[in-house]
Amino acid sequence: MTLSEIRQKYLDFFKSKDHVIIPSASIVPENDPTVLFTTAGMQPLVPFLVGTPHPSGKRLTDAQVCLRTDDIDEVGDNRHLTMFEMLGNWSLGDYFKEESIGYSFEFLTSDKGLALDPKRIYVTVFEGDADAPRDEESIALWQKAFASAGITAEVGVSEKDEPTKTEKGARIYAYPKKKNWWGPAGLTGPCGPDTEIFYDTGLPHTEGFDVVCNPNCDCGRFVEIWNNVFMQYNKTAEGTFEPLAQKNVDTGMGLERITTIKQGSSTVFDIEVFQSIFDAINALAEKTPQEAERSYRIIADHIRAATFVIGDQNGVAPSNVGQGYIVRRLLRRAIREGKRIGINEMFTAKIADEVIRLFGDHYTQLTNNRERIIEEMNKEEEKFGRTIENGMKELEKMMAKGEVSGEQAFLLYQSFGFPIELTEELLQENGKQVDKEAFAAEFKKHQDLSRTASAGAFKGGLADHSEETTRLHTATHLLHKALKVVLGDHVEQKGSNITAERLRFDFSHPQKMTDEEKQRVEDMVNDAIRRDLPVTSGTYTTDEARDMGALGYFADKYAQLGGNVTVYTVGDYSKEICGGPHVAHTGELGSFKLVKEEAVSAGVRRIKATVTGPQK
Repeated sequence: MTLSEIRQKYLDFFKSKDHVIIPSASIVPENDPTVLFTTAGMQPLVPFLVGTPHPSGKRLTDAQVCLRTDDIDEVGDNRHLTMFEMLGNWSLGDYFKEESIGYSFEFLTSDKGLALDPKRIYVTVFEGDADAPRDEESIALWQKAFASAGITAEVGVSEKDEPTKTEKGARIYAYPKKKNWWGPAGLTGPCGPDTEIFYDTGLPHTEGFDVVCNPNCDCGRFVEIWNNVFMQYNKTAEGTFEPLAQKNVDTGMGLERITTIKQGSSTVFDIEVFQSIFDAINALAEKTPQEAERSYRIIADHIRAATFVIGDQNGVAPSNVGQGYIVRRLLRRAIREGKRIGINEMFTAKIADEVIRLFGDHYTQLTNNRERIIEEMNKEEEKFGRTIENGMKELEKMMAKGEVSGEQAFLLYQSFGFPIELTEELLQENGKQVDKEAFAAEFKKHQDLSRTASAGAFKGGLADHSEETTRLHTATHLLHKALKVVLGDHVEQKGSNITAERLRFDFSHPQKMTDEEKQRVEDMVNDAIRRDLPVTSGTYTTDEARDMGALGYFADKYAQLGGNVTVYTVGDYSKEICGGPHVAHTGELGSFKLVKEEAVSAGVRRIKATVTGPQK
């Protein structure tokens, strides 16, 4: 069963359980300045988990593209990925533990799903504490599920009870909050116990880990494959836990990881999508995957991730700031590894084409934005080639002055992208050597700083719905409409990003805007603000939304899946498909200022703008 087949099987299974399939949200969050990328399946759904009605109903399922940056330097081993797909099913005040656990067990073990051996499945639950009791309900439901497969699942104690491999014995383990509790995302809010599902890989327990192997032992025998979060409590400002009026279910299963298990592979890089990317790399390289396993993994992972970010509906080009810096870092690390394995030509766009071929059917934005992906990768590769040349000159200067220190070698790595191995080779050719220990110390210092920065970028998933970002989000709607009126109907949104200080809006237009056009757009937006128009919302089918003239950047995606959409109406000014949040009246924006208009790529322009907020 291929990765694509497992993704579709999952979505079809939950569709048969009356869930609506919703599209993957943007990997680049549109209105959340607290996070660089979407890092978890639950992140785009947080507003609906805390009470906002979802236009598609109470039962949802999706495959969400996620990207995590804190382990970029670890990619190359047998398990780390920068980008991954998270399969999820959601209940927003509908079903709870009984159905959730039943669905999970059925999908994993029955022919309707993956038909895995139930004797290789183990689960963990919340053990209880002063805040909330032990999750006896989940224990009983798991015992019932296992019993349906002829298995007597007993509750084990992790310090002493070896997990059984037979039909009877320890199969359920209870752990504290650190292991089996989710949330709240902030200091207060929805939270609750979770139950995690593990698969026994059959690998032997090795010394140096827990004395008695258990699902949470790090020896590698057990792999977590699915997490079911039961949001049933609200943590108050006083620190107490009260029952939630609306109980939700939020589940997540890593697609690449479950595909690895289903295919019987030993690492995620053995599954067919990565092997296809390896083949594309191998056609260009002097070294084979067997000779340079780590380099192949880095190139495949990083170019796949960069392809999704550049090709996203809110696509980001390589740059030196924010998300663009991550894209640049991914591509340059891949290019360095390409040089190491003997790729002596421009290659990132060729590998990106293979990624588009593999994923473009499901993630149509990749196919639609192929031209942009190829253009940005070629530009970055050419630019990095010039940087490498400059690095060579810098190294020659250093060598002319004597020995090259570890700190200098790291400067070459950080500023010019020079791999330490390349520095080492060039020094050896000239009878010199580098202090690798000093280089490693500088490298670790850099890693620690990167991790600290990444940790600060995502604090639990709640989008920033501050007054500033809400005003700027409404301003993007006014701007979108004004651009269509002033420049023409060919204008389409190509991406947006909002921080507390400014909005950034990318749109299709073949040439630079004139000063007169910019002034007309600014005047039109400010006129809509001065009129203090009401902003209202309603839920419609995609056909109804189109018939009423709503602009819809994501409309085609929702239409393919048959989902409903929320349409925000700004007086008699505009209608647009959107998830919110918005101000109640346009007068709350104060005034609008178009700060900058520039090119992003061929046929795509970018506007940066601000609003003042209401006058005090």
